[in-house]
Amino acid sequence: MIDPASMIHAIKQDPRYPECGMILCHNGVVRGRSLSGRPVSALDVKVDRNRLEDILAEQRQRPGIIDIIADIREGLLQQGEDIMVVVIAGSTRKKALPVLSEVIDRIKKEVVNETEYFG
Repeated sequence: MIDPASMIHAIKQDPRYPECGMILCHNGVVRGRSLSGRPVSALDVKVDRNRLEDILAEQRQRPGIIDIIADIREGLLQQGEDIMVVVIAGSTRKKALPVLSEVIDRIKKEVVNETEYFG
């Protein structure tokens, strides 16, 4: 189970946390309908953990980013279940929001392989 509260707590333990002006959290879930509108009953998720760590390490180097933590569940997930949580601590909203968006996009393109099941 993914626990966003414990992830936020971990971010707050970073020695650079006093530089933080905001914490952003993305919680992706298995939706009930595909993008084409078909009912989704489950989603099979596979994760390239090495690629995930590479992306997070790269994005942590961006100006104004204090830390980034991501957790992605693998396996067969049912409608409504959590798939992924990404937590980013940044100095300002203008620094953190674009990084959150880029990290999510790159995870979807480079890290996860999802197969939808319909029914």
